[in-house]
Amino acid sequence: MQDDKKQIEEVNVTRHMAKRTAKNSVFLDLFQNKSYLLKLYKTLHPEDTTATEDSLTDVTITNVLTDNLYNDLGFIVNNKLMILVEAQSSWTVNILVRVLLYLAQSYHEYFQRTCQDYYKSKKVKMPKPELYVIFTGNKGRKPDKISLSKEFFEGVDIDIEVKAKVIYESDADDIINQYIIFCKVFNEQTKQHGMTQMAVVETIRICKDMNVLRNYLLDREKEVVTIMMSLFDEEQIMKSFIRSERHDEARETAERLIKKGKMSLEDIADCVPSLSLDELKEIEAEVMQLA
Repeated sequence: MQDDKKQIEEVNVTRHMAKRTAKNSVFLDLFQNKSYLLKLYKTLHPEDTTATEDSLTDVTITNVLTDNLYNDLGFIVNNKLMILVEAQSSWTVNILVRVLLYLAQSYHEYFQRTCQDYYKSKKVKMPKPELYVIFTGNKGRKPDKISLSKEFFEGVDIDIEVKAKVIYESDADDIINQYIIFCKVFNEQTKQHGMTQMAVVETIRICKDMNVLRNYLLDREKEVVTIMMSLFDEEQIMKSFIRSERHDEARETAERLIKKGKMSLEDIADCVPSLSLDELKEIEAEVMQLA
């Protein structure tokens, strides 16, 4: 308890912003540990008594350039390719497109790792796919299974099909359900404290008290806080970039109109409202110098 208070006091000094991908990051960190990954697999396949940590092969796709498409989980066990994609609190059937692309990329990398050439006549060997969506929001009337043909092509027979089982919060005490509860606690804390370190610290405290991912959080508490925090508000950085791009486009438009000489600066200001009259005068001066 004393440690929790100390951490909360530190928040008042350094209120770093939580990453928008915080839950995804914990999702990957949690299941990169093979003991938890085995628990996940046995939750999905309790009948398989032969699986061990050594029989699990992590094939999660990593990409340093993007943080959305490749932020899901893949592993192979007993000739099954298990793919789990996480849908957070906003539901969309577009997640099936993510599943399709992730599956294709996973098989591509699998054939490379196993040195199989699908351009040759010899039939390649491939693990059987199992596709899951973990939804961390409320189930409501959402289906237990979703399919590409039903959601996008009115259920007609199509040349390629993708089906995925959807996992929601339940009464079970398994590792997947604990992760979903962790996400819901985090959502509630961000409503109270915003995307701040306070929300992260409180989420960890509450989940430990509830015995939700307790061992994981006890072992990796500092790492989890680090994972869920970002020194910079990535969303604000993106908004600033977009504003800069739009401002540059507005300047280019104003320069073209000024060069044509058919409109007054007041009329141009009406056409390009993001630029003030003083800014337009500066642009006009620059254009005249270059003329």
